[in-house]
Amino acid sequence: MNDNKAQQVNPILLEVFKNRFSSISEEMGMTLNRTAFSPNIKERRDFSCAVFDANGDMIAQAAHIPVHLGSMPLSVKSAIEALDWEEGDMVMLNDPFKGGTHLPDITIVAPVFAGGDHPSFYVANRAHHADVGGMSSGSMPLARSIFQEGLIIPPLKVVEKGKIDRKIMGFLLNNVRTSTEREGDFAAQIMANITGVRRTIQLIEKYGLEMVAFYSGALMDYAERMTRDTISRIPDGTYEFEDYMDDDGFGHEKIAIHVSIRVDGDSARLDFTKSHDQVEGSINAVYAITLSAVLYVFRALVKRDIPTNAGCLRPIEVITRKGTIVDAEFPAAVAGGNVETSQRIVDVILGALSQALPEVIPAAHQGTMNNITIGGIDPRNDKPFAYYETIGGGMGATAHSDGESAVHCHMTNTLNTPIEALEYSYPFLVTEYSIRRGTGGAGRHTGGNGIVREVLLLGDAEVTVLSERRHIPPYGLFGGEPGAVGKNIVIRDGAPEDMGGKFSVSLKKGDRVRIETPGGGGYGKPT
Repeated sequence: MNDNKAQQVNPILLEVFKNRFSSISEEMGMTLNRTAFSPNIKERRDFSCAVFDANGDMIAQAAHIPVHLGSMPLSVKSAIEALDWEEGDMVMLNDPFKGGTHLPDITIVAPVFAGGDHPSFYVANRAHHADVGGMSSGSMPLARSIFQEGLIIPPLKVVEKGKIDRKIMGFLLNNVRTSTEREGDFAAQIMANITGVRRTIQLIEKYGLEMVAFYSGALMDYAERMTRDTISRIPDGTYEFEDYMDDDGFGHEKIAIHVSIRVDGDSARLDFTKSHDQVEGSINAVYAITLSAVLYVFRALVKRDIPTNAGCLRPIEVITRKGTIVDAEFPAAVAGGNVETSQRIVDVILGALSQALPEVIPAAHQGTMNNITIGGIDPRNDKPFAYYETIGGGMGATAHSDGESAVHCHMTNTLNTPIEALEYSYPFLVTEYSIRRGTGGAGRHTGGNGIVREVLLLGDAEVTVLSERRHIPPYGLFGGEPGAVGKNIVIRDGAPEDMGGKFSVSLKKGDRVRIETPGGGGYGKPT
């Protein structure tokens, strides 16, 4: 921001607009949460909402899912570039190679017209749908190609001039296993955008388009200044770190993710080019995922209450190499890149920064989302069902405290599905849900403990698990011990079988699936 513009900004109005834009995103999220059909959205809140300017730059977000929000601007920009817009339109897309994350995460974008032929703002939301087709229930398969993972949706108008395109909607619903639930969740996303458009127009009517546009830009400038101030407090230098994915599910093991961070004054350059080439399995991350992880880490370093928007990334350069695990090329399988590889990217960034900020950076958190999908025919009503869940684990300890136990960490911010809701909605019984004691790494401060979740199937089902940290544990820092690795166990006829980190299996009524999640790393030498 130049000095003249900075002098024009009223700090009180800046705070007013920061909260007004954030409240629009929050109200969108509340609408989506309350009107959705699936437990994944209603209970776990696996969705995100945000407001964007006319260029598709994010102005404000709600406190939803970090891996969604850092990447959603690329989806919005793809939608803006792909189509001409009219009032009442909404565009849907999920293509990971056009700003998406993985296919179950479907983004719907709506324009805000405030006079003129072009939108003045956009609102958008992204929600994880429990099934979008593909080779296995839940659309999180052990795949070798994105074509096996589900329906790929390019930017297309699902709502035109205020009316839902029934042909497109019918086509989408005809390619998923749980069409009634999907239709309800799509309707909730559309209603969330209607709420966002309405509230943005009300804001413009109160303050005028010129002032609202001015302060949306001022908020980005403010976030940039605060991010630069934070980076300037990191000692100049180059910091490198490397950590590994366990495997890709098809025999490729110890897959490196490497970062070199160069801090120079109030800017930072992150180079991921030494990371492993993209792999056969579905843990490949597209560029949008890497960008999300970078945004998350640096936003977390800023101690002030600033809006999370496009300004946060202005001082940061992210360099990748096409065709790698952190910048995969079409048609790589990417279902696990969003949920698993994103966590490891955060681990390596924090590992590098721990060299510069040892009193600030925690040891490694559990480093996985422990994804489980279960699908089949519900014997209670003879209808298809598709269940998806991520399971929390242990946080890493810090220089000042032990790690929290049994929580979601870093790139996920969802809740769990309560046992009552799970057993009501699906043919399961939860036979154990507990803290996995003793799994946090020892240290001057101890890492948090993981979770045990065991489910008894009340009907035949197909089960897929994508998880990490089953071989390579979450690292400790400065003499702290690593956290315990996780385990995935299937129990058939009373006999337990360790299934490894990634598997897909057909199970029978009476079989059980047991997920034991990792603990967090310890910090400092044990006393």
